[in-house]
Amino acid sequence: MTDREPPANFADVNEAVGADWEAETTPYERIRHVIAHSYRPIKADTVADEARTAAKTARKHLNTLAEEGFVTTTTGDNGATLYRRSPESLVMEQAADILQEVSTDELNDRIQTMRKELSEFQKEFDADSPEALTVDQTNHILSESGSAEAQPDPETIREWKTLRRNLAFANAALSIGTAEQFVDGERQTIDEGVGA
Repeated sequence: MTDREPPANFADVNEAVGADWEAETTPYERIRHVIAHSYRPIKADTVADEARTAAKTARKHLNTLAEEGFVTTTTGDNGATLYRRSPESLVMEQAADILQEVSTDELNDRIQTMRKELSEFQKEFDADSPEALTVDQTNHILSESGSAEAQPDPETIREWKTLRRNLAFANAALSIGTAEQFVDGERQTIDEGVGA
């Protein structure tokens, strides 16, 4: 066994990758990427550091992203503005991804299947949602009622929540897909009328 050190050119791979990213993208693209992959509200200075740009540039582009609806702002400790991805932009992205993979007819079938599965969860545990079930279970424990009801394991609760989230995204995608068909149909009718 030898005590060899890694070559000097591997000393900071992250810096090299970061430098390439900076050379190949605009500050706006990097800032949008950082926000798209942040799961908590963050300060403009943090975004600037991660996006390899100045704080002033980050604030400018974050404000643009807020105007576009991609970012929402909140006030943090000490009055600092915090930025995070807007839920609406995430829903739109998920819906667009779904519509690229399946037709609206297939999506409608999947939605019906998910609704049946959701109904089965509700019947099995006699609750409208996992949150309602938790409240019911807590109330039973507090009242020390002797009834033994079905207690789902954490994985079942996770599946139930995931099913509800997926159903919400699928419904959004179906609504958008239907609206796009309607708009495209209107355009076609207008175009046909213009050519007549």
